[in-house]
Formats: sequence, structure tokens, C-alpha cells
Amino acid sequence: MNTTTLNALAEPNRLQIIELLREGSLTVGEIADRLQLRQPQASKHLKILSEAGLVEVRVDANRRIYRLRPEPLIEMDDWLESFRGMWEERFERLSDYLIHLKRTNHP
Repeated sequence: MNTTTLNALAEPNRLQIIELLREGSLTVGEIADRLQLRQPQASKHLKILSEAGLVEVRVDANRRIYRLRPEPLIEMDDWLESFRGMWEERFERLSDYLIHLKRTNHP
């Protein structure tokens, strides 16, 4: 798991940018408007997201259009999957234990 991804997503504005880009590509200005940020702030966050590999930019005349890159998110999902298995096993054991308690308290 790449900790750069987690570090980039730890900042609330950057996480909101990822949420916005999930719906489709946007310009810096559109992102700034939707999040009520100044354009330099939005650009700073997008630079960090770009360096982390979470977004990519396409230049169209004088506009910079950003889109989400799924690869880092897929990698993060794969990493989280290893924890899901562990928790499912624990919940299963808890369920078995609760069934056992119910049977022993209510014959």
C-alpha cells in the first residue's frame, strides 16, 4: 500500500476533490467554485493529488482539466480487502458465540 495515497487523501479538501472527480472530469475553476476555494488553493491541492498519482491533468488551450485515476484507489481497495477478511472472520466468531450464549441461557 502506497502511503502517499493515504497522505494525499487525509486532507478534507483533497478528499472532496476526489469525490467531485468521481462524477467526471473538471477544470480547476469548476473544482474551486464547487468547493468554494480560491483557484490557487484548488491548484495546490490538485498538484498534491497529481503527485500522488490520484489525478491526471489534460491541457486544453488555457484550461487544465483534471480526471480521477483509478489505479491508486484500486490498490487501496486491494489493501483494505485483506482487513475485510480478518473482520469477517471475527464477526463470524462473535455470531457463533452469541448463538451459543442464547442457547445456554434459553434452553
